[in-house]
Amino acid sequence: MIVLRPALLLVLLLAACTPRGAIVIDPAAAEVGTVRPVFVGTSRGKDEETGTEYARYRNPETRFARFDIAIPPAHQAGRIVYTKPNKAANPQTDFLTTREIVYDESGAFRADLARELRQSPRGTREAVIFVHGFNTTFAEGLYRIAQLAHDLKMPGVAVHYAWPSRGAPLAYVYDRDSAMFARDGLERLLDEVTAAGAERVVLVGHSMGASVVMETLRQMAIAGKPARDVAGVVLISPDLDVDLFRAQATRIGTLPQPFVIFTSKKDRALALSARVSGETARLGNVTDVALLSGLNVTLIDVTSYSTGAGHFTPGTSPALIGILSQISEVDDALASGQIGQTGLLPGVVLTVQGATQIVMSPVTALAGGLDGQ
Repeated sequence: MIVLRPALLLVLLLAACTPRGAIVIDPAAAEVGTVRPVFVGTSRGKDEETGTEYARYRNPETRFARFDIAIPPAHQAGRIVYTKPNKAANPQTDFLTTREIVYDESGAFRADLARELRQSPRGTREAVIFVHGFNTTFAEGLYRIAQLAHDLKMPGVAVHYAWPSRGAPLAYVYDRDSAMFARDGLERLLDEVTAAGAERVVLVGHSMGASVVMETLRQMAIAGKPARDVAGVVLISPDLDVDLFRAQATRIGTLPQPFVIFTSKKDRALALSARVSGETARLGNVTDVALLSGLNVTLIDVTSYSTGAGHFTPGTSPALIGILSQISEVDDALASGQIGQTGLLPGVVLTVQGATQIVMSPVTALAGGLDGQ
């Protein structure tokens, strides 16, 4: 029987009362902020009682949309500022939506995405599909990929797969089941993105979204339809059992390359998940790379940059964002599968039977190097 300490239970209950991020549409914000289009595939259903689109309800039909997001001039790397309830939107400080397009059918989505992809020359037409994690609303996942694309200077087109998380800290089991429900929707989105002309697709899964990514790749392999168009996978703080991950990777066969896993020993959310699961660790806070020996994966330990909950460090730490966005060789390494090359990222590198671990150096040790770039 799992017993939660009163202090921890209080934190969870308080989190349940915290106002959540919401989409605010302000076309005029396009004249103020930097606009980043985000294409969306979603298995979220409509709340018929409230009329809310993209709610927690599960929809067997994948729907498609596009949201143009304005990143405000006052934006600080790693932060998302939402318009406060009952307050006027401020395009100088708030993340705002300048335009929403809902496609009646997938062909219109595919055609619009193809036009966006053609903005890049042949050979560089890339799509990055972000799969959000546990306890995430539609708005929070949408604005997160816009923020990541902006802060990390991501090439290509940003795509968001919004699966039906309940968006509640005490709904872990509901979200875990929804993650399994969501596999077909992600597979459908992958097919549409590829058909639109993406020459390179990178899958990014955060937290429980890593489970959606792995299970989707696994079911495609079982169906004799390996995801050959997936040119890379990045798992951020994956909330996955290590043995389950090994089994999934084995069934998938040849993993897309590069296959990068960001981990942190200070990830409080995964520490709680491991405790509830009766384990010592989850994939996202594993410390021993030997546990993944024989798999062609790269662990990047960002413990030195983790603050607060430490559950999304590559997207929330300004120092780490600065490193990942300023070192051009990182992009080249991701494309070539050589991210584990010594000296490419500052830190200690260890390789055990194909699995590589990079323990990133503390921020203080990097200050001089960044100033000199």
